[in-house]
Amino acid sequence: MGTISGFVNFDPEREIPSLVGKVIFVTGGTAGLGRESVEALAKHDPTHIYFTGRNAQAGESLIAEVKKTNPNVGMTFLKADMTSLSSVKGACDKFSHDRLDLLMCNAGIMDTPPSLSEDGFEIHFAVNHLAHGMIIQKLLPIMARTAELPGSDVRLVSLTSTGWRGHPKNGIAFSTLKTTQEDLTMLGFNLRYGQSKLANILYAAEVARRYPSITAVSVHPGVVSTGLVNDLPLLRRAFIYSAIWLMGGGVVEPKKGRLSQLWVAAGAKKELVNGGYYLPIGVLSNNKLDKYAKSEELAKELWSYTDDVLAKVA
Repeated sequence: MGTISGFVNFDPEREIPSLVGKVIFVTGGTAGLGRESVEALAKHDPTHIYFTGRNAQAGESLIAEVKKTNPNVGMTFLKADMTSLSSVKGACDKFSHDRLDLLMCNAGIMDTPPSLSEDGFEIHFAVNHLAHGMIIQKLLPIMARTAELPGSDVRLVSLTSTGWRGHPKNGIAFSTLKTTQEDLTMLGFNLRYGQSKLANILYAAEVARRYPSITAVSVHPGVVSTGLVNDLPLLRRAFIYSAIWLMGGGVVEPKKGRLSQLWVAAGAKKELVNGGYYLPIGVLSNNKLDKYAKSEELAKELWSYTDDVLAKVA
């Protein structure tokens, strides 16, 4: 694994180590970067991969594809509606292994019109944060037990975005999260999305503080040509592309876009900083975070708020 101008030169085919004996859980695994990650990890002989999605047919298609290249990998598709915390909770209840080595929180939405989740929360915060909060809290006990095993390497990977910079004043508008927060728009940017991506960074960092035996990081994959961007209306997509160009960035294909999350998921553990925020590929970027993204106080408030919400889910 080499480094070019601060970026890790990572080849998942050669540099992901053997995953024999390991159990993996990937959210949003049926399409885009989630599917790319499942396919890449499956080539290295994990015992089992759980992955969530809304489309059972897409889940079956991925299982069939993986089995062509590695028929020995166990595969379980968990149907989950990320807009419904009870649906997510029910999916987690179907996890049946006695260990979990990698949890990749990959699923997400962007630039969705103002609306509420089934549980009555702003939709970006509900899908991008609360649904993953449910999955993390349900699976943390088994991850913590796995981390006690000899030679273990347990990781939580939370996908975020540089869009976190577009968060509202004070980071997270807790008092209005049970509304559509239509006022959180500025200069065409959806601050609701930024708020949810800030939450991803804060929550991963708080897991790292509370569970130091688990390596928990957040990672921006870059702007990738998946459905998250490609399915936006034409004018909105043009706006996003223009903003990216003005910031000196570009849109990459999924095969390249997957590298950031695969590197933090399966690269050398000694190169990872627990609680770190990473930019492509493998660039520790905590120094680019503002005071809200670094705030331990805000992270604790988010943790407590999330716990209160999850405790009320039947």
